[in-house]
Amino acid sequence: MSAAAPTREDAVATALSPTVRRTARRAVPWIVLGVIALLVALSSLALGAGRSIGGDPLSATNPGPVGSKALAQVLGQRGVTVKTAASLSEVRDAAGDDTTVLVYDPAGNLDHEGYDQLTSVASTIVVVEPDFAALQALAPSVHAAGAPGGVASAGCDLPAAQRAARIDPRATANTDGASAPGTFRASGATACFEGSGGRASLVGTSYQGRTVYLLGSAAVLMNDGIDRLGNAALGLNLLGEHRTLVWYLPGLVDRAVTGPADLASLTPGWVTPVVILLTLVFVAAAVWRGRRFGPLVVEHLPVVVRAGETREGRARLYQRSSARLRAADALRIGTIGRLSTIVGLPRAATTAEVAEAVAALTGRDRAAVLLLLLEEHPRSDRELIDLSDRLAELERATSAAASPDHPRSTGRMEP
Repeated sequence: MSAAAPTREDAVATALSPTVRRTARRAVPWIVLGVIALLVALSSLALGAGRSIGGDPLSATNPGPVGSKALAQVLGQRGVTVKTAASLSEVRDAAGDDTTVLVYDPAGNLDHEGYDQLTSVASTIVVVEPDFAALQALAPSVHAAGAPGGVASAGCDLPAAQRAARIDPRATANTDGASAPGTFRASGATACFEGSGGRASLVGTSYQGRTVYLLGSAAVLMNDGIDRLGNAALGLNLLGEHRTLVWYLPGLVDRAVTGPADLASLTPGWVTPVVILLTLVFVAAAVWRGRRFGPLVVEHLPVVVRAGETREGRARLYQRSSARLRAADALRIGTIGRLSTIVGLPRAATTAEVAEAVAALTGRDRAAVLLLLLEEHPRSDRELIDLSDRLAELERATSAAASPDHPRSTGRMEP
């Protein structure tokens, strides 16, 4: 008993070309560009967010390596009331008659007027890692002098520095990135913990009758660096001088408003380089693809394209993308349609029915005809050309066999 002939649905399903792999191969350059852009974006995000890893730097409530919760708790145990503030209004509400205000403002949110307001509520101001604007506001005679060289001895008569004796102002591995230690060159002020070249890590001065301490390293007060040498002693004596300590980390609300905020000030620092990179990638891809497509051609409409040009153009596209199976399917579909017309079958006839009629008409093996029309898949351009030649030859043979000029035997007895 012979196997059942394949249905039209089976034949059509078998003839579909597996183009997913070729489509993925053509998309490889775009995938690579996308992966590179994603890696750059993630790297920029990681670098830009490095300061926030482990919590807010020098926060009195942060128990992480870059926080200062350990120092704040010890001060509280010694009778100092520690209050946190994120704006000048909160500082004014928290301050009393006997108050030390610690200021850590790496973003530069506090201006000259802000420091003037602090002197009206604070007895002592401790500014950690002051920037250029803070130095100009509080101590114009003090200038930044670069990173600290290493362990430094007090070398001054400030009580807090003498009790600490020696400190290590350098950032640790866990605080690197959250702290940028610096030193000062001071004239007319008390310089402590001087290293090579007279660079001091602590400067004591006064501003509008208030005592001001400039501490060049936030790492001295952070959880990961407080236990080195006399760092803890320095922090406790600087910040524990008065009954109340206001731990002030200025925010955007303290930034002076000089006009409408622009987009750059409202976005993280990594956004701009990532946007520029993506723009360059887009332009490079557009130029690359534009050169592949060639220059634009202006033609008057309507345009009449000869069938031969369309056929040759499609053939070149198939060849360029190595779409041999798709080209073979196009050849087979055309051949099967013409063969069904030659043998007198309707357009709805299945490939198996057409193959059986062609085999009966030409005297060829039905399985060989079906293999040629349906199942053979070329793996190279040479095999595709050979398949095209054999399909054309089969079509010519079928047309010749069906022609009235070439009568064939009917199987009946003839005189």
